[in-house]
Amino acid sequence: MKKIWISIIIIFVVSTDSFPQSEYDRLREQMVKYQIEARDVKSKPVLNAMKKVPRHEFVPEKYRKEAYNDHPLPIGYGQTISQPYIVALMTELADVTKGEKVLEIGTGSGYQAAVLAEITDSVFTIEIITELTNEVKHRFQRLGLQKITVKNADGYYGWKEYAPFDVIVVTAATEHIPPPLIEQLKDGGKMIIPVGHPLQVQDLLVVGKKDGKVRSKNIIPVRFVPLVRGAK
Repeated sequence: MKKIWISIIIIFVVSTDSFPQSEYDRLREQMVKYQIEARDVKSKPVLNAMKKVPRHEFVPEKYRKEAYNDHPLPIGYGQTISQPYIVALMTELADVTKGEKVLEIGTGSGYQAAVLAEITDSVFTIEIITELTNEVKHRFQRLGLQKITVKNADGYYGWKEYAPFDVIVVTAATEHIPPPLIEQLKDGGKMIIPVGHPLQVQDLLVVGKKDGKVRSKNIIPVRFVPLVRGAK
């Protein structure tokens, strides 16, 4: 009787959710060119910041290959990182200049704050979800982002200790503009905020404050997650 030897070759397929750094750099350049510049964002500081900040570092590892796609991504706890174009647009509308003090409401992944910190030296950001606050503090430390101060609190009330702010950027939808944020906005300052029902399309507003008077301008319809509030 002949013996028949059967060779079984086992192939291990190693799955990875990451690209080489050079590929991320290429995708980021394409993102800025085709998603942002092509939609008429012209501010050089904003375009440079979007080219520099590594968006893939601000999303969960399983979504890293999608980091430079033209849509928001989940970051856990019912929250998302905004579409790159919206981040760029809001930053351009804020018209931040070097030396200005900025307050962000809704830190989330920290991406918007990181973009702002590429333009100015003083960014304060508030996140109500403790787990996200802890994650973003570690992320900022790992990436060497030292111009950003993070607080775990209800963003509706702003950050009175450091007010007034030259610019306030709100990255979650509210049904009205929170009065504490208006109070903490510097005279001559500007607020960018999505206003409307959290479960419907909202209006992205540019709110200006001059001589105590508040005026707003509707820019485009947007869809943001609702501003999470603390216990009443």
